[in-house]
Amino acid sequence: MSSSHLRSISQDDLAFMRRALSLAEKGRGAVSPNPMVGAVIVKDSKVVGEGYHKKHGAAHAEVNAINAAGDHALGATMYVILEPCNHTGKTGPCTHKIFEAGISAVVVGMIDPNPLVNGKGIQYLRSKGIAVVENVLEKEARELNRAYIKYIQTGKPYIVLKLAQTLDGRIASSTGHSKWVTGENSRSVAHKLRAQHDAILVGIGTILMDDPHLTVRKFKGLSPKRIVLDSQLRIPLDANVLSDESPNKTIIVTTNTASKEKIARIVERGSIVLVLDADERGWVPQDILWRELGALGITSIMVEGGSSVHTECLKSRHADEIIIFFAPKILGTGVDAIGDLGIRNMNSALKLENLKIKRLQDDFMLSANLQKESGEF
Repeated sequence: MSSSHLRSISQDDLAFMRRALSLAEKGRGAVSPNPMVGAVIVKDSKVVGEGYHKKHGAAHAEVNAINAAGDHALGATMYVILEPCNHTGKTGPCTHKIFEAGISAVVVGMIDPNPLVNGKGIQYLRSKGIAVVENVLEKEARELNRAYIKYIQTGKPYIVLKLAQTLDGRIASSTGHSKWVTGENSRSVAHKLRAQHDAILVGIGTILMDDPHLTVRKFKGLSPKRIVLDSQLRIPLDANVLSDESPNKTIIVTTNTASKEKIARIVERGSIVLVLDADERGWVPQDILWRELGALGITSIMVEGGSSVHTECLKSRHADEIIIFFAPKILGTGVDAIGDLGIRNMNSALKLENLKIKRLQDDFMLSANLQKESGEF
């Protein structure tokens, strides 16, 4: 326990912070580029108010909890998973609201890495005589907001690769047939995952083969932005991502070799075209790609394919997490889920950590983080 703790941590403290974490989760998919935050106010060992950040631009978790507690906030303790802000953005400083409400102690899950906050909120609270306990369930708080943390610290979005494959690692047959590799339950979970990210990304091959909508349909949630990597701008103008009810949610990423006339026609439809200088292969350059998408305020992206896009993300070590849906099928010859990574010995294989496996009817879902080198985000 750090010297900043003014008392020992009790089981009740842990329970109330876990409640704050579960509240924060409710904001997933709606608050970006802000973090997910939950807050619980406790007096005489009883919860008197709680709240969470519901959507970007709306009141923060602390304010919602204070409003729910009313006069009961006086002399109470607040549990909040992230350090309260001490600056004015779309809303006023939460620290001022905490002080004005008469809260006597604040238990914080983690320090906010945002340079606008980063200790300043805690400093203000202590200057007003409010006791602050830091880093309670910090690991869990950081895990919940891992996308926000990466975005704040690097300016790049958190990248999740999503694959649906047979047991022998195929995403399609030798003829390219891929509907459907996995079952209905897996596809419903995949739509839920879509709703939890700022954007879905696919390569032009996926558009030309399947003409997907890339929307959330099998789960109640918001459809994210849609990003298509298309170096030569081969996308048909009648593709679903350009001609359905939400062309304004589509971003086509192409290179400086693309037709300016076609770019103009796509923009006319309300979509965004991001033009980058091609790399030596004539492809969209990965290093610049993620930085440019981060500059658009995109904090998390689920990469849905195809094989070449997944391969490039892994080869360039930009992927942070991988989610694989395994179907109990064997194809033999077919389209590989992941292509050549240039790895020639087992010691150089990419390693995974924090593995989780879940059964979905006949399929299995594996999720894991890509192990990073020391100093690599």
